[in-house]
Amino acid sequence: MTSKGAGGTASSRRNYRLGLDTDKAKSSGIVNEKLLSDYLHHVFRSGDGAPAPALLRKPLTFQGLNTHLENLLSEGESVDDGPEREVEGRLGPQPVVLDHTGGFEGLLFVDDDLLGVIGHSNFSSIRATTCVYKGKWAYEVLISSQGLMQIGWCTLYCRFNQEEGVGDTPDSYAYDGNRVRKWNVVTTNYGKSWAAGDIVSCLIDLDDASVAFCLNGQSLGTAFSDIKTGPGVAYFPAISLSFKESVAFNFGSRPLRYPSEGYLPLQDPPAADLLKAHKLLGFVKNVLSSRIHVQEDRVVETERSVWRLDGQPTVLITLAHIFNHFAPLMCKVYLVEDVLMNFLLGILEGGGSVDEHPLIQQLLDLFWLLMEDYEINECLKQLMMSLLRAYRFSPIIPDLGFQIHYLRLTTAILRHEKSRKYLLGNVLFDVLRSVVFFYIKTPLRVKEAGLEELIPTTWWPTHSDKEGKDEREPKDESSDERLRRRAYERGCQRLKKRIEVVEELQVQILRLLLNNKDKSTGEASRYIFLNKFRKFLQENASNRGHPTALCPPEYMLCFLHRLITAVRACWDEASKKSPGSLASDEAYVPPQLFYNGKVDYFDLQRLGGLLSHLKKTLKDDLASQANIVMDPAEIQAASMDDLDEDEESGGAQRPAGAGPGSAPAARPGWLSSPTLGRANRFLSTAAVSLMTPRRPLGQPEKLKVRTLAVEQRTEDDIEGSHSNDGLLLGRPAQESDRPVADKSLLEITDGIVMMYNLSVHQQLGKMVVVADDVHEYAAALKDTDEKIARCPARRADILDELHKSRKVFAEKLNHLSRRLAWINATIYSKEKMLDVYWLLRVCIVTVEHADRTGSLFAFTPEFYLNVAMYAYNALKNYFGPAGGMEQLPGYQETLAQLAAILAKHFADPRIVGTDIKDALMQALASYVCYPQSLRAVERIPEEQRVAMMRNLLAPYEQRPWAQTNWILVRLWRGCGFGYRYTRLPHLLKTKPEDANLPSLQRDLSIASFQKPCPSLLLQRHMALLLSTEKEMGASFLNSVLNQLNWAFSEFIGMIQEIQQAAERPERNFVDTRQLKVCATCFDLSVSLLRVLEMTVTLVPEIFLDWSRPSAELLLRRLAQLLNQVLNRATAEKNLFDRVVNLRLPGLESVDHYPILVAVTGILVRLLVDGDRHGTCRAACVLLSDPCFQLHSIRHLLSDEPSATVSSTAAAAPTERKHFSLNACERSARRHRFVSVLFVFLGRFCFHRQRLHQRGREDEGGEHAGLPQQGIAAGSHQRAADERGRPLPHLLRAPHLCRLQALLAQILQGLHQSAPDEQQRLFLLQSHHHRGGRLHQDPCLVLLTHACCSQSVASAASVALVCLFLCCVFSHAIKLFITDRTCTFLTRK
Repeated sequence: MTSKGAGGTASSRRNYRLGLDTDKAKSSGIVNEKLLSDYLHHVFRSGDGAPAPALLRKPLTFQGLNTHLENLLSEGESVDDGPEREVEGRLGPQPVVLDHTGGFEGLLFVDDDLLGVIGHSNFSSIRATTCVYKGKWAYEVLISSQGLMQIGWCTLYCRFNQEEGVGDTPDSYAYDGNRVRKWNVVTTNYGKSWAAGDIVSCLIDLDDASVAFCLNGQSLGTAFSDIKTGPGVAYFPAISLSFKESVAFNFGSRPLRYPSEGYLPLQDPPAADLLKAHKLLGFVKNVLSSRIHVQEDRVVETERSVWRLDGQPTVLITLAHIFNHFAPLMCKVYLVEDVLMNFLLGILEGGGSVDEHPLIQQLLDLFWLLMEDYEINECLKQLMMSLLRAYRFSPIIPDLGFQIHYLRLTTAILRHEKSRKYLLGNVLFDVLRSVVFFYIKTPLRVKEAGLEELIPTTWWPTHSDKEGKDEREPKDESSDERLRRRAYERGCQRLKKRIEVVEELQVQILRLLLNNKDKSTGEASRYIFLNKFRKFLQENASNRGHPTALCPPEYMLCFLHRLITAVRACWDEASKKSPGSLASDEAYVPPQLFYNGKVDYFDLQRLGGLLSHLKKTLKDDLASQANIVMDPAEIQAASMDDLDEDEESGGAQRPAGAGPGSAPAARPGWLSSPTLGRANRFLSTAAVSLMTPRRPLGQPEKLKVRTLAVEQRTEDDIEGSHSNDGLLLGRPAQESDRPVADKSLLEITDGIVMMYNLSVHQQLGKMVVVADDVHEYAAALKDTDEKIARCPARRADILDELHKSRKVFAEKLNHLSRRLAWINATIYSKEKMLDVYWLLRVCIVTVEHADRTGSLFAFTPEFYLNVAMYAYNALKNYFGPAGGMEQLPGYQETLAQLAAILAKHFADPRIVGTDIKDALMQALASYVCYPQSLRAVERIPEEQRVAMMRNLLAPYEQRPWAQTNWILVRLWRGCGFGYRYTRLPHLLKTKPEDANLPSLQRDLSIASFQKPCPSLLLQRHMALLLSTEKEMGASFLNSVLNQLNWAFSEFIGMIQEIQQAAERPERNFVDTRQLKVCATCFDLSVSLLRVLEMTVTLVPEIFLDWSRPSAELLLRRLAQLLNQVLNRATAEKNLFDRVVNLRLPGLESVDHYPILVAVTGILVRLLVDGDRHGTCRAACVLLSDPCFQLHSIRHLLSDEPSATVSSTAAAAPTERKHFSLNACERSARRHRFVSVLFVFLGRFCFHRQRLHQRGREDEGGEHAGLPQQGIAAGSHQRAADERGRPLPHLLRAPHLCRLQALLAQILQGLHQSAPDEQQRLFLLQSHHHRGGRLHQDPCLVLLTHACCSQSVASAASVALVCLFLCCVFSHAIKLFITDRTCTFLTRK
């Protein structure tokens, strides 16, 4: 803006009407010449600041004001203040930037201003364009991420690579705050750890040959001394950083935040412009502090607190002359930050609310009035950049004064309507990372943050369970702990109140951006914000694979909470003005937003698949239900676009909205950015990476709706009008017509849900690590105290070490407990918990409304279901310190609603995505692991429960059967045989962190350690379905048996490979991935066996009622698999034993107990707890299976080693005791199990005798409840014609030879497992009372007495009687008596 001297000339181009107080009387016209001269001399004072005496000064008017002003500005200027003045000791161009042409190594992204950099390879390096060789110099580095970086100085001759960077060569020196070390070929400890938001000052003194560093203005001491100096040696600022790490440099283009005395910045400040700016600002202050009293004909000085702008023409013309020189200077970042921002901050220093300082609004009016458009635009941009930078890199102090100060000024600026709209439309989301204003960083160093003063007493909470309840009862708390806890809580409350001040200011900023009433100067702020917010979401959703382009999740988390608070406040205000409309507590997103084209969901997946596919396949449903007619041209264009995408290979995902011939979209420098510029330079020593923009869908005309780009939408497109429903266009018949006060808030709510899905949930999970660390250190401290108490006094050396360890643990706990207080106040507070709960309610109600639309439910974006599951998981697992979930309003009803959604949609045919299906299945599996949520599942309508169980019992093929099986197992856990444990018994003595988690699903690992909570109601539904729907039951069990066969076979194959790898002399380790696969197969086998146990218990007739189709086949398949599992797991010194005894990390869950107790549960149910008829069939099938080996049963019943083990094996030391039913269950039930097998063997022989007496019988018949096919299998086809004659073919049958060995082994096992005579007699008597048929065979009765007797004479006499009876009955008994394996009968 220029002027030719006269004030009127300069001011004639603009309207100088200001929005000032109209109640004050204003003078019209210019004051008299004397008063004008006095006023101008009062404003434009000389360099000393005091006005000249009236007698010595010349009259001053507007005609000579410009010359007078130029003379004042030229005072004190130096000839050497030019921009290119030479300074001794420095070589290189001005301004100083990063050398992006040849001074780098590796792959990097560099911002537009050449000051910000992001690493994009393993270890990239870059240096500046200017070097120093003499004097004392400094520059600052703004740390944007706290990862691996080495910052310092290097010479031109340093050569870096992907492994070596700054500090790894002889003439380079670096500081690494990530590892807290300094580097110069060798490395030593130095300094403090840095965090994101810190500022590192790099100092070099070439006169003293030393290098030093400062962190946030605090000196870390001299890092290097006696560095190389002299001719030919000059040092460049340099940095090496790893992948995704980012920083920004300040070589002097802006004022150094922490200048060091005696050290010069590498880039000279604009001294001449700085002097002029300060003078001109002084003149502006004089105008603000001066009042012209026309009546009294004098100029009056006012107090700073009452400064204001008058609308008098004299004042305006005076300011116009000042701004002729001041406005061009306000386009420079250095001057804006050093002069203007500090001046505006000074106005607010008096305290009070922002509303109490109208001067800033008046100054902004003046700026818009007296500055050209490009000047005010650049000035506001640089001012917001400076504020954002100052807020982000301000140190944390106890009262958060710096953060509050900068947020107050930001609020004051955004209160100005015209400035707010310009910043919203052009700066906040396009240039700046404005969400940083809503971020509250977590201090890494609690002492520097002042937390020791705020929280002088520390206390660490006990570990809470996943239902949000404390594991330790309040009555267990000592009085000292209670006092410490209360003092700690008071400190936390003080901290929370100070944080709430910052949060309230952040919400005020968002409320200003969501203003929809400021329509006097164009489109309302809310609709500008809405469009920019949608683009922000698109940018983060479309660059998920490009981490440098994403908004950091910690920023997203804070932004989400502030936005929820602001949106709910706006929603409630609007609903109060519109009775009958939805309140924020009832908020949801109507389903028509998902298909009417008013809201852009980019390329996000829908529940039914691709949007183009849904438009094509559901066009008739859209027309009939939503009155939306799809244009065939649009369907064709979308289909062709999808085809083109499928044909492309290797192309990166491209953001929507870029035309085929447009330039690549600007990449946001989310991880760079203290400079806040867009990083569009990609530096690579190997290649140049090009990103091709994605071709968008065409925008054809529609009959019912318009498809508009985000930037093309107007207020009518969002809010609607008399003939237009806006966002609610296409309301289906199932949707209510209840009004929504502000439809724009619906889209913002939809964006909040999307934002939570993008990165917020992951960030919530990351911050829980601090609470876990507190729990671990508290356990370590308690363990150390116990060791100190047990340590004898004479071992002073041990006591000394223990006390040192205790001191370390206590210091760490003090630090972590204060840091945890900060995290709980900013992330896990009660208010934040309510925000997540509100989000959960929004998603649930939205899904319920969308579900009612029938086939149109397929248009719903997947992230709604994801966020519903994520939010519930966060409430259950992350917000324990804030209180139990039971305190949330309507929580039980919400649990039931979520349970109904999971139960209905995990097998919904309208959902086609495999990822979302797996997520729903996994969420349901976790849901049934906790008592509260399981009871919620039981509260859903019976029809939905039965449908859920029917879907769970569908065949396992071609679906995620592992998760389905896991759900069924959790419904059974607590009811099965030996299945009431929380952790495996063999792991009880180990620490939980040392035990390998179950391998089914990573997200289910926590749920695996919950206490059993079976559901008898759902078990009854399962029993009813399996018993009534025979075909479904048979197909379900066949699929379970198939998967069990596969899983156990894979497990055996894996342990064979593991055993071979462990025995190789050249290899001492086993691949961890191989161990994980092995453990997974084992866990799957156990869970499948548990499902079979549940089925046998609930519906035994499905195996034992052979009138049902496939029942006999299922029983035989079950027996075959059980025998195979028993044989593999019980054989002494076999492969399974050897692998278990290796105790490999990752295979802790692989043990005899879990798999054998599952098999035992099935056997007990079949052979003990069933009716006599079913028991006979089951025992017959089990014993007739070729794989049956009695030693496996004996392995379950005794802790003693087998008597048949070879002497070599017996001589080997027993490494560990195997599983024993005797050690796990009641002895009476075990004895029943033994006697059932013993009695049935007797009945087996007795039945053979009856067959001999009857002669030939039909092979297909049944005798005494025993299936013919399972006994002889054709061995009695040529029976004797004469009754009583022995059957030689039967005696020669292979199965009879096995029978005599099996009978001998079971008698021997009975003798070993029940050494007491009374116990053996009890077995005999128990089966006489149960109606067994043992007494019908006198030979077997005598044999039983022989087993029960410990007398040698008695055993011998019984043996003689048996030999005599053999002549009467059959040769089977003779073979049995003379068998050498029956050692206890033939020993004498």
